[in-house]
Amino acid sequence: MAEDTDPNAPWITVAGILPTAITAALFVWFLGFVPEISAGQQIRWAWDWIPSLQITLSFWLDGLSLMFALLITGIGALVMLYAARYLAGHPQYARFSFYLFSFMLSMLGLVLADNLIALFVFWELTTFTSYLLIGFSHADPKSRRNALQALLLTAAGGLALLAGFILIGLTQGTFELSVLNASGSLAGQAWYMPILILVLLGAFTKSAQVPFHFWLPNAMAAPTPVSAYLHSATMVKAGVYLLARLHPSLSGSDAWLWTLTIFGGVTAVFASVMALRQIDLKQTLAYTTLMALGTLTMLLAGNSGYAITAAMAFLFVHSLYKAALFLTIGLVDHATGTRDANVLGGLSMAMPLTSVAAALAALSMAGIPPFLGFIAKEVGYAGAVGSSLWPLVILFAIAANALMVAVAAIVAWKPFFGPQGQLPRTPHEGPWAMLLGPVTLAVLGLLYGLAPGLAAQIVEPATNAVLGYEDTGGRLKLWAGFNIPLLLSVVTLALGYVLYRRHQDLRARIARIEARGPDFDAGWDRLLEHFMAMAKWQTRVIQTGRLRDYMFWTFGMLFAALIAGMGYRGLGGVELALSGLSVREWGVAGLIVAGTVAALVTSSRITAIVALGVVGIGVALIFIIYSAPDVAITQLLVELLIVVLFAVAALKLPVLDRSGRQTHRPIDAVLAASVGVATTAVLLAVTQTPFDRRLTEFFEANSYTEAYGRNIVNVILVDFRTLDTFGEIAVVVIAALGAYALLKGGRYVARRRADTPGEEEKK
Repeated sequence: MAEDTDPNAPWITVAGILPTAITAALFVWFLGFVPEISAGQQIRWAWDWIPSLQITLSFWLDGLSLMFALLITGIGALVMLYAARYLAGHPQYARFSFYLFSFMLSMLGLVLADNLIALFVFWELTTFTSYLLIGFSHADPKSRRNALQALLLTAAGGLALLAGFILIGLTQGTFELSVLNASGSLAGQAWYMPILILVLLGAFTKSAQVPFHFWLPNAMAAPTPVSAYLHSATMVKAGVYLLARLHPSLSGSDAWLWTLTIFGGVTAVFASVMALRQIDLKQTLAYTTLMALGTLTMLLAGNSGYAITAAMAFLFVHSLYKAALFLTIGLVDHATGTRDANVLGGLSMAMPLTSVAAALAALSMAGIPPFLGFIAKEVGYAGAVGSSLWPLVILFAIAANALMVAVAAIVAWKPFFGPQGQLPRTPHEGPWAMLLGPVTLAVLGLLYGLAPGLAAQIVEPATNAVLGYEDTGGRLKLWAGFNIPLLLSVVTLALGYVLYRRHQDLRARIARIEARGPDFDAGWDRLLEHFMAMAKWQTRVIQTGRLRDYMFWTFGMLFAALIAGMGYRGLGGVELALSGLSVREWGVAGLIVAGTVAALVTSSRITAIVALGVVGIGVALIFIIYSAPDVAITQLLVELLIVVLFAVAALKLPVLDRSGRQTHRPIDAVLAASVGVATTAVLLAVTQTPFDRRLTEFFEANSYTEAYGRNIVNVILVDFRTLDTFGEIAVVVIAALGAYALLKGGRYVARRRADTPGEEEKK
């Protein structure tokens, strides 16, 4: 149970009830769309966001997004009600409620977004808000560490995902998912593999596929309501949602089929084994979530109606039973003060409703008829039999499902009906606000199993959305006859029973194997340590505290960028046309060269500053020659101001004794010459490129009609580039304030020293 809570504190507060009520209202609103969406219709809302980049704030409600919206809001309302009672009296509960509600809205925006860029924005909002929720107990170093781990890993995947989205938009000419999916698969196109790799990186990190799995069990540092929400209907299923949403566009290739099958299958089996290994029931459920995510990924590898129906049905039922089980474990922890599977037992008499909810949810998790979990497992086996990789898929599925049967017994049978150990507190039944969620969700798993037609109204439209066409459906049946999937289900249950009977021995063996295997969590810490070591080394090399080194690295990078740009654009054939220059142009060029030479050869600071001012005046004269007097005036004012300021500053600088000191710096000279030559070549290439008048014509046509100004340059700065100009002004103001603060601080230090002449001697 969370720290600083008071079971006797009033829990019906605005911070608890208002978000719950809004979320419940959203659930009812989305529920009203079920008949319309089940009939095959789709709903879309759109507003222009960044029209110049073809980015709209568009939302798309079809079968897939509706199913997720119902899960997010329905389970969200129950979890928020649960959390209000679970965290009653916590001094930071209002903050927690705001985080949870913000997370719900972010996840809702993610599954409803039709535009890829808008989807990415909501994607990153879920990353940030989940970081706040996982690290809610911020005084605990473990919570802070695990929250940062989840943030860094999923945000890194998000950057890869953004790159993939940009490639999709640039190559396909649209960022709208509805348009993209209607165009068919991208398999076979030139940019398909880079897009697939980038999108899978984003999905696999978010949905914790091996080897990115380790952040998800560590997210258990969050309060139990957060764990129930993240692991059932929201955060970790975002990657699965993305794979399902982009299934019509990215599936249909061997790369898609093999990658999702291998990563999903390995994740499912590995997570199931690790779930059997855990003692903490919350950690056990965390690894079963990994198993479910792996199974969903593996099912989405296929293109058949059975495989996709199985994925959607399993996603739906998993959300129900997993939220119920997490909430029951929270009730057990709330009542007994422990989650240790070796200690808990015999709670059914003291907690009858909790035990019923746990039993119903666990039976659905194990795939026992007549629960919806059994139907989803049957359809999943049917999809596995029809897969082109059926031997591999069936092997993965049987192993993972059998282990889930054993884990379901560990989570629900042992704590409530097994022998009881020494408990920290006397167990008691939980309050109704905490019982409503798990009981409702567990009963729904049974109800949908007995009446699969109700579940089909949600699952089949989602299946059609993933397939990209309207499927015949009718696969959700409690009894489909004697067939291979039924035989595989019997084998699964028998094997699961054997594993449960031997789970204590297996737990010890798995622990020994784990000790000899790779530790991904510790590897993450080592990776961060190496990253920090590299950053420190880089800081020592670059951030030396010497202005000369900073200038060297800055101009070195500029030279590299210029050379790279010239190489990429092929700017080798640049012609230096000097014959057309007039006498005054030669005169200005001579003035600039003279100022440059004077700045190089002089040993006087004042002379060097004045010489640089001469160069600036020469540049201003060029602006005047080419009819840009306003720019020339700006250049003159800047040059005069710089000369005056540097001259004043030079009076305060110490006089250097240059006797016997080497003043020649050949490396700096070579770099300066290289940057100058490269910049000149680029400018010559630009001037010799055919002039594109599209922007010029736009400003000529719109400066007066839209901005009511005849000076086009001023109109561009003041109206068309308002934010840019405002940013430049802000930079100047900030620099001026900084200079003023430094000067004022220097005078303050001087006064202090004058007032306390003996302090320096004491020091």
